[in-house]
Amino acid sequence: MTSRLTRRPGGAARLRALLDSGQTIVAPGAFDPLAARLVEEAGFPAVYMTGFGTSAALIGRPDVGLLTMTEMAGNAGRIAGCVDIPVIADADTGYGNPLNVIRTVGAYEAAGVAGIHIEDQVAPKKCGHMEGKQVIPAGEMAEKVRAAVEARARPEFVIIARTDARAVEGLERAIERGRLYRAAGADALFIEAVVSEAEAEEVARAFPGVPLLFNWAEGGKTPPIGLGRLTELGYRIVIFPVSTLLAATSAMRRILREIAQAGTPAAAMGELTPFGEFLDFIGLPEVREIEQRYIAKDIE
Repeated sequence: MTSRLTRRPGGAARLRALLDSGQTIVAPGAFDPLAARLVEEAGFPAVYMTGFGTSAALIGRPDVGLLTMTEMAGNAGRIAGCVDIPVIADADTGYGNPLNVIRTVGAYEAAGVAGIHIEDQVAPKKCGHMEGKQVIPAGEMAEKVRAAVEARARPEFVIIARTDARAVEGLERAIERGRLYRAAGADALFIEAVVSEAEAEEVARAFPGVPLLFNWAEGGKTPPIGLGRLTELGYRIVIFPVSTLLAATSAMRRILREIAQAGTPAAAMGELTPFGEFLDFIGLPEVREIEQRYIAKDIE
């Protein structure tokens, strides 16, 4: 009997199959398991565990390198354990040198995610759309990518190399870094924080046939570009990292404002998901079915 209470294996193989299919994988961000289940319910083929959202949800702080590898991998595991779709997870800088990257890959694979991206920022890192980033030498990052590729237990586990060099060294140098990381074995590339559609086009031209990830960072440095245009350019993964986080924040502010002003949420109850519907969504009927299945029977 398959249950939502058990982890489903094979996410990496499913993500690899999606990449091989040629379709554009749209992966909205999730900051916790509930958000991930909503992404799955909406019919998306994959979910992205956002580091920005994870930092906000776990410690209520900005994405400036405060979380540890075990905290990030733990959240990734909780997300992967409650959905059937593949999880692509933020693994920051890999949390150190190639030795640390090897441990990071093992932790994320054990957590059940389908793939990770690691970046070439100096630790402690910052959100890719914040000011003040620094990057490590390109050769050093290439060795981290090589270590990640060689460390994975399953060849289908997807390694995405991200460069934040656009904001530090310019687009041309970011593209050069991307080529180096691809040569080191990265399955896909993530050129972070391009600042125009023309730059997004230039990146796509530079890597024909290479799976590229586009970060549709809501309110960030990259302008909004339509999904159809991104598909036309050849981007294979498009993430929307903080839509769910920002939407949840707005909704919670509204209901809390109502309680503060009116004393109860009664006037806003029509805007809320009904309690019974929510219980169905998070799996109470399945729990009750399992409870009935395993009721102890006395020996007569």
